[in-house]
This record gives sequence, C-alpha cells and structure tokens, in this order.
Amino acid sequence: MPQRFGKQAMIVGVDQPIEVWEREFPAPEPGGVLLRMQMGGVCGTDVHLWRGHASLPLPVVLGHEGIGLVEELGEGVTTDHAGLPLSAGDRVYWGPIRPCHHCYYCTIAKDFSLCENLVLFSGADEPTWNTYTDYAWLPSGMCFYKIPDDTPSEPVIAFGCAMPTMIQAFERLGGLAPNQTVVVQGCGPVGLAATFLSHLSGAKKVITIGAPDHRLAMARRLGAQATINFETLSDDKDRIAQVYALTDGRGADVVIEAAGAYSAFAEGVKLAAPNGRYVIVGLWSGHGEIPIDPRYINNRNLSIIGSALTQPQHYYEAIRVAQAHHADFPMAEAITHRFAIEESQQALEAVERQETIKALIVPA
Repeated sequence: MPQRFGKQAMIVGVDQPIEVWEREFPAPEPGGVLLRMQMGGVCGTDVHLWRGHASLPLPVVLGHEGIGLVEELGEGVTTDHAGLPLSAGDRVYWGPIRPCHHCYYCTIAKDFSLCENLVLFSGADEPTWNTYTDYAWLPSGMCFYKIPDDTPSEPVIAFGCAMPTMIQAFERLGGLAPNQTVVVQGCGPVGLAATFLSHLSGAKKVITIGAPDHRLAMARRLGAQATINFETLSDDKDRIAQVYALTDGRGADVVIEAAGAYSAFAEGVKLAAPNGRYVIVGLWSGHGEIPIDPRYINNRNLSIIGSALTQPQHYYEAIRVAQAHHADFPMAEAITHRFAIEESQQALEAVERQETIKALIVPA
C-alpha cells in the first residue's frame, strides 16, 4: 500500500501556539475508511478547547467538522451508513463521536450523545478522525454519510456541527406549531442554524439576538423577521422589553439558547411566554452558576430542555436540509473565511474576534 503523509494542526497546551505536525496515515481498518480532507469547519468550540474551557488529554488534533473524499475503503465497506453505494472519490460527512456501542445509553436509551465511554478526539499518537488535517482516518463504528452529487459541499459545511446539533435540539424540543414565535439567542453558526430551522418549520416570527451586524444580516437572509443587536441594545432589560414588544406583550413561545454565554440563560428564561419552552444548546463547555428564581419557572409553566451534542442520524438529516434548500437560501454564503492548515491559529483568532460567520480549514 502507498505511504500517505499529511499535516495536522495540534493543540499542545492551553493558550499555547498551535503546532503543525506531520504523520503517516495508514490504510483503513476493516469497517473503516480513509478520507482525503476537502474542507473542515472552524467551530467556536475549537476556540473554547484551545483556551482551556473544557479539559482535554493534550496534545490533540483540532477540528470536528469535516467533508472528505474517499481515499480508500476498509475491508467490508461498500456503502455509507445509510446504505448508499460508496466508492473512491465520493464525498462524505461524518459524525466525529465514537460511541462504545456497549453501555446503557448506547444499547438501551439509544442516545449516543450520552455514551458513558464517548470519545470525541483521537489521541496524538494514533491516526485521527479530526479535521484540521490532510487526511481523516475513520474507525469502524463511526458513522459517515455520502453527500449527493446534486448538493455542493459548501452548504453542508457552512453550518458545520451546528446544523446536526440543532436538528437534535428541535427533536428534543418537540417541534414548532405554525403560529408560534421563536427567539434565538446568538447568531454564530448554531444561532443561524436555529434561525433557519425555525423559519423552515413555519414559525410565525423568528427574532434573533446577537452581534455583530454582518451575522445578524445573515440571520435575516435565513429567515429572521427581526434582529436585536446585543451590542447596541446592551441592557438585558431593554432586550427583554424589545422582545415583548415584538410578541404582542407575551414573550416567545420558544427560546433557543445558542449564545454559549452563561448570562444568556437568566435572560432567556425571562424572554419566554407563559407555557413557553426554553432549549439550551450552546452551553456545552465551561463552568459557572447563574441565579434563577424557581418560582418564575413554576408560576409561568415553563419547560427547560437541554440538548447536548448530536446523534449520527442528524448528520444525515443535515445533508438533506442542504440538499433541499441550498438553491433557495444563501447557505453557502455563510462561509466568509478560508485558511490553510498552517493558518489554524489565525483561524481560531478570527473566530474568537467574531470577524467570521463561518471559517474553514482547506488543505492545500
């Protein structure tokens, strides 16, 4: 078999400069697949990991959003995990979560996002399925899905893990009724995916809160009827009053936290109408406490729903969203920046400064 060497961007320490290492990528194991990376998404979580907001067994390869071209199929692999025929050169999109398939949550609850032995990042001494790299090595049991020929890669990767994450959140939420109003807190990729899915679900009104202006402009193009600039309207009382003014004095039937900021939680509870639902999506990393009066939740009959990570099928469904809607909505235009692997630190810094809507790592 030919030797394949490739570059990969590494977190070697909290707040330390990103390093680019070279390693050999072996042939895939039986049931696995070797991909040549086409493009990888830069997620806000990558910045949090680099800054030490979640613990990692460093060093690790960066990235968990990717589209790759099939370089080599492992023994026994003839289809993707939806049963579609697969061959060299096909594009695939994969869920970077490796469940154990043996614990209670894998086999009984059937919720891979809660797997007791979940692996999100491969070790530095083994081939990686992470995505700031020239190749991705997917082990047996890691789900991947073929992207149809009629669907460009960009509308899929433009939302990265945000679209499958929000598809799961909508499932846990129980969907929307056509006459309901939605407030989305945040207008990064997760907030934009929430805005877009709320619009596609037929919400009567979608209000997106966030900053800066270029992200809010994209939210309007993806279906938000109103936007509130977090920086311009900096007092939470003013934002709450604005939401109530836009919802006939009731508040929102559904509030979606996609800001990744602890202060958003206390505000989001107050944005919800009586009998409202509040789904928490963006507070995956970090630690903190927010004071909440439980009587407010009790006396307004509020439902608070958590939604962590995502399931393999939601990656398949994210592809179908792009396939159905990329021609009618500017999904690909959410991609504003592209970086080489060697520019991974610049990519993280640009995302941290909110200069981007969506940034990609594109190998040479």
